[in-house]
Amino acid sequence: MAASTSADFISLNSASSTQLSRRKVRRKRINKNKKKNWTKCTDIADVEGFLDDVRLQERAVGGLISEKSDDTLFFVDTGNEQKDLKLNKGKTKPLHIDLVLQSTSQVPPPKDILSHQIPNAKKLRRQALRQEKLEAQGIVPRNKRLLQARLLQKSLGKPSPIPSTGPRRKYYDIWSKNSPLNKDLIGKDSWYLQQTKKQRIKRPDWLQTKPSQLAAVEVISPGGSYNPTFESHQALLLKAHEVELKKLKEEEKLNRQLSVPVKEDIATEETTFQELCQGLLEDSEGEEEEKEKEKNHPVSEDTPEDRTVPVAVGEKKTEKQRKREKVLKEKKRKLQAEKEANCKKQELFRLRSIKAVVKQREEELAQRKKKRMEKRESDTTKPKRLGRLKYQELDPDVQLSTELSGCLRTLKPEGSILRDRFKSLQKRNLIEPRERAKFKRKYKLKYVEKRAFKEITL
Repeated sequence: MAASTSADFISLNSASSTQLSRRKVRRKRINKNKKKNWTKCTDIADVEGFLDDVRLQERAVGGLISEKSDDTLFFVDTGNEQKDLKLNKGKTKPLHIDLVLQSTSQVPPPKDILSHQIPNAKKLRRQALRQEKLEAQGIVPRNKRLLQARLLQKSLGKPSPIPSTGPRRKYYDIWSKNSPLNKDLIGKDSWYLQQTKKQRIKRPDWLQTKPSQLAAVEVISPGGSYNPTFESHQALLLKAHEVELKKLKEEEKLNRQLSVPVKEDIATEETTFQELCQGLLEDSEGEEEEKEKEKNHPVSEDTPEDRTVPVAVGEKKTEKQRKREKVLKEKKRKLQAEKEANCKKQELFRLRSIKAVVKQREEELAQRKKKRMEKRESDTTKPKRLGRLKYQELDPDVQLSTELSGCLRTLKPEGSILRDRFKSLQKRNLIEPRERAKFKRKYKLKYVEKRAFKEITL
């Protein structure tokens, strides 16, 4: 019988309880899309705690403490301590409920021996006795000696070695000649360094120059102040007015180019037919006129147009003809040489005018060089074309005369700091001008109402 009971029932020992606690309890799945489960399955412990705190304050103080005045919560103590002790003599006694809870037994509780036991007490006692004997002889143990040496080192102020990766390490220029990275390369042959690929790379010169000479933060015009003068504010308004006029002109030009033409300029069937027959009709009229001229003035057969001119066939030159040509060429060459010599002689008398021409040319070249240098200097402060888009200047932040206020507190904010910094990076050629990427959806959105949400009716 005992065997059957032990097999049929679970024993309530510690091992069985731990096994039951380790079993995985299946979590109940709840559909939170339904309205009836909204309040059932939501954690409202923080709300209940807040409401309990409010109720406690209402019971204790008669309302919320934050809404009470200081006079109702505090008072100024102006009494005498000795007098108060005499008056409150009976009130200092303990309450009856506390006296009931105190033990009235005269038997002391049993002493807990385990709480007073110390592990390895004999061993520790022997070590303490040995240490006292050594101290009496003047011998200091090793751990104390190490601690004293460490304290002495700190007191002397000997600097501790700074790690190479610590935040207190010294910084250096890796491109300088005195860089600690070049210690192993000093005194080595350049060919050896080149072949072993240990030669330091020379930093290019263009890395030393900035992409733009503009300041990172530009100072605005005086008209942008919160309390500007009349002249500076009007100058800023004029600048903003010119920007708006330029935009209007561009918009009108675009509308004019894309506008529908007037009825008179619209092409019709007749005008298109005339354009198609424009060259054909003129050719036919010209051919009729030529035919009439031929009928009125017939061309005779012996006219010089129909005569064939005999072409001279190249014959072999005689020796006499060759000699004559050679003499003529020599005479022509001599005449050309004499003419050039005479021109050079005449140019000696034109030295003053030649010098003036050379001087004028040099001045013109110097002026061109100066213009090129000025243009190059002005280009350093202008945005370059780094991408497919051009840089567009931001519209000036301006406020009308009615919007101005002489106080910073009531000043209406204008513009955006983030946009201003982004445009500054573009203007200083640090990034290329960009535009927001257009999101193009490949497929159309398909809206489907789920079955679980159909039960919610608001």
